[in-house]
Amino acid sequence: MTLLAHERYCDEIIRQVGGLRTVVTSGADLAATVPTCPDWTLEHLVRHVGRALRWAGLIVGTRAEEDVPVDRAPGAQGPAATGDAAALDAWLAESGEVVVGALREAGPQARAWSWAGIDTAGFWARRMTHELVVHGADAALAAGLPLQPVAPDVAADAVDEWLDIVRFVQRVLPDAAANELRAPGSSIHLHATDTAAELNAEWLVELSDEGITWHRGHEKATVALRGPLTDVLLAFYGRLPLDAPGLEVLGDRKPLELWLEKATFG
Repeated sequence: MTLLAHERYCDEIIRQVGGLRTVVTSGADLAATVPTCPDWTLEHLVRHVGRALRWAGLIVGTRAEEDVPVDRAPGAQGPAATGDAAALDAWLAESGEVVVGALREAGPQARAWSWAGIDTAGFWARRMTHELVVHGADAALAAGLPLQPVAPDVAADAVDEWLDIVRFVQRVLPDAAANELRAPGSSIHLHATDTAAELNAEWLVELSDEGITWHRGHEKATVALRGPLTDVLLAFYGRLPLDAPGLEVLGDRKPLELWLEKATFG
């Protein structure tokens, strides 16, 4: 697996923050429920993202050796008033500047604690990129706005990272729901239909007794999910229904439905 360049992640964070700010300032109801995160309103979602950016910026900027409470990050609480789109927009913009400034100053190999045991600034550049990609889609869905295509290199890397995270959860959290993703002999094939061949935007995920294994490539599986790469990514993250326009499911849907039920951050 080849990661994207550090500056590529930084640039994408800026782009994704811009997209989320567009939702905030679109006139959308900040009190609207996020359909893909029903415990949150749109404002809760935006504040969650902004806090995550501030927290990552603090960890990277201080070269933290251990976990740091998120409330220690300057400005993590966000605007005092609720329902103020302009204040939320300004705070979100500043949050993006905080994390990208820290990441660019540090470089990808600088030490910075992470929950995944990959204690580098590069981990946080990648994680914050995909945090924004997925929650940007959540925000658009809450606002009733069209989903925007994700750049192919970023979307493919987001699939890779999600598979890595689920595998990590299986290794370190024995009671997590992801450990129920064990169906020996079952496999999932993801196939993006709108990307250049050199990107190799296809995956085979096997649900073995020892935990999931995966690799890029075109191989026959129990079930295949086919469609545009952005849609495949969002469906695999549970942000789009499997029967969304443009997506096609071939074979036995059960392994894919099991994935959507059990694949979590823990």
